[in-house]
Amino acid sequence: MSTETGHVDHLGKKMGMWFFLFTEILFFGGMFLLYAIFRSKYAQAFHAVAAEENLLLGTINTVILLTSSFTIALSIAAVKRGENILSSHLQLATILMGFAFLVIKVFEWNAKITLGLYPDSPLLLKRGKGEILFFGLYYVITGLHGLHVLVGCIVIAFMLFFTRRKTIDRGNYARLENTGLYWHFVDIVWIYLYPLFYLIT
Repeated sequence: MSTETGHVDHLGKKMGMWFFLFTEILFFGGMFLLYAIFRSKYAQAFHAVAAEENLLLGTINTVILLTSSFTIALSIAAVKRGENILSSHLQLATILMGFAFLVIKVFEWNAKITLGLYPDSPLLLKRGKGEILFFGLYYVITGLHGLHVLVGCIVIAFMLFFTRRKTIDRGNYARLENTGLYWHFVDIVWIYLYPLFYLIT
């Protein structure tokens, strides 16, 4: 009886996470739609400004997040095998890569702000409407994505604590699995953002 109850509870938690991710898809989907509308209207300006993006740093961040998705998946597999120590190390690696992503993104933002390219800056307002819209979308969407990465790192840190305490183990890993789903979603969002802001030249 307890096994059936545990199975239902696990399924319920996973369904709850999928519903949450669905709302997140709608949220980011609306932003992607807005981007598509403005890009179709100011295609030339968007292409010109995208050439100013740091493709190297964007590519490095893409590799970092893809690798972090791999490590969080391995950490879940390790817990299912009862290897909590290995899972803890993999979760820590995921957290470190998440923070590395954020540090690189802050470096990118700082470089633009130093040049005077930030929303409502005098220099940016002298540019065309398409360029102003591009940078506005860039800061809003990448900023919100960065916030999601930060939240993910914090949640994984809690999962790491629970894994070390063996509150999460091979018989009780639903929270870690749901955290992995959230992290994969964050990575997928970036996979869409990367070509939108770095590869449209």
